[in-house]
Amino acid sequence: MPHRPLVVFGLLGTTLDAGKGPARWERWRPTVALCQHEDLVVDRLVLLHEPDFTAMAEVVSEDVRRASPETTVERLAVSWKDPWDFEEVFSALLDIARAYPWKPEREDYLVHITTGTHVAQICLFLLIESRYFPARVLQTSPPKKQAAGSAGSYGIVDLDLSRYDKIASRFQRERREGQSFLKAGIETKNAGFNKLIERIEQVAIASRAPVLLMGPTGAGKSQLAARIYELKKARRQIQGEFVPVNCATLRGDAAMSTLFGHKRGAFTGAAADRPGLLRKADGGLLFLDEIGELGPDEQAMLLRAIEQKAFYPVGGDAEVKSDFLLIAGTNRDLGARAARGEFREDLHARINLWTFRLPALRERPEDIEPNLEYELEMASRTLGTNVTLNRAAREAFLSFATSPRALWIGNFRDLNASVTRMATLAQGGRVTKELVDEEIERLEASWSSSRVETARDGASDHDLAALVLGSAEASRLDRFDRAQLEEVLRVCRASRSLSEAGRTLFAESRKERTTVNDADRLRKYLARFGLDWPRASGADGAAG
Repeated sequence: MPHRPLVVFGLLGTTLDAGKGPARWERWRPTVALCQHEDLVVDRLVLLHEPDFTAMAEVVSEDVRRASPETTVERLAVSWKDPWDFEEVFSALLDIARAYPWKPEREDYLVHITTGTHVAQICLFLLIESRYFPARVLQTSPPKKQAAGSAGSYGIVDLDLSRYDKIASRFQRERREGQSFLKAGIETKNAGFNKLIERIEQVAIASRAPVLLMGPTGAGKSQLAARIYELKKARRQIQGEFVPVNCATLRGDAAMSTLFGHKRGAFTGAAADRPGLLRKADGGLLFLDEIGELGPDEQAMLLRAIEQKAFYPVGGDAEVKSDFLLIAGTNRDLGARAARGEFREDLHARINLWTFRLPALRERPEDIEPNLEYELEMASRTLGTNVTLNRAAREAFLSFATSPRALWIGNFRDLNASVTRMATLAQGGRVTKELVDEEIERLEASWSSSRVETARDGASDHDLAALVLGSAEASRLDRFDRAQLEEVLRVCRASRSLSEAGRTLFAESRKERTTVNDADRLRKYLARFGLDWPRASGADGAAG
């Protein structure tokens, strides 16, 4: 295995590292001593020092070179007015961490925390813990008996940092910035969605395990996967590419070749080697959207690639290595499909450690307005003009967008398309109420009843009775009852509330019965099958 250079970061110890003349070699100086250990070969020492101590830094650098000729010394100036001010020291060290050209795939890093003030040591530890410094912690100690030229000892230590509230609050701000980044900076108001993003941010930073993003088409799975990649890259947790794959477009022999590559001559038309997308994702993040569309052979090879970080290209007899992180996306209930034998149970178990369901746009009516603002900003950038809605236009659009009339079958894709159309037609970038009325008619026409029945929250699977009740229970229903229940469940999943679903299902009979309670009628019908509203609508996560 090739040698990986060891790089050590450390602050100049203005007291411990000090010394002049030959006598300085008779005392233990931690920065010089760390380069004198025979079993700790430092290839590069990055010495951080305040500008006022440049002369001392030059002396220490020269002594390091004399003690360890194989060590290259790199000096970096770091400035703060008060070395005991948490905020100031933390900010200065964070700036260095963000700017430094880290190469964790090729170098090993240690941070020496013996020198510097206690505040600086704590800040360095926190920055290591949060992966801004992709390093381990190194502490050196003087020899028990002072001896000229003795290197002392070294080791990894732990610190109790729980009482430093100012730094903890700074990290809370960093976390909020990460969550805002995952939301594209949109100030969302839906409590459930905000909690979901908070959990995703925690997992993205702390875990390398696969993540499964569920939710209807257009809910933003692809965009979220890309932002998770950018967040992990900013934390130096990932170095390779972001490789998105729409599995629904992979068919037949081309699927295996696209994912796993092939060797020349593996099949007709294979005129040259092809590395495949899993190989391309080595060291990066692979996003497999619509993973439920993969065939059984592709599922088997993918499972092996996830577990062993290796696979065989089509027509190849030598393993190919690829160490990638995986995010999978689906609009299907993979658990139900695995139970029916339509998806590998072992693969589902492997990618199901962290599963997050993205809600449909209809489930987040309070977030439509901030997302409208975001889409207007994006349209303004694209068209090169400031696009706005006058007051009447804004009120009309938001009133419709948050009403039961707005189905948002395509979710955010529909919203994006709607704003793009209005912005394009707006003279001088001013969207009028007349344009909004025209757009509302266009949207309602596109959301025809035939589309409503087949495109709903959660799954492309049409056997909703089996998804909700379980295959065994659904198989005991008469064909008539099952067909009726299927239609009721489709309406429930297309509705925002029990009352809305009841009004849709009993619209005709209501005309003749003025005292009817639609919600109560639907509740009693569902109870016949042991169902309540959360299960029927998919709000408890069933089939969605």
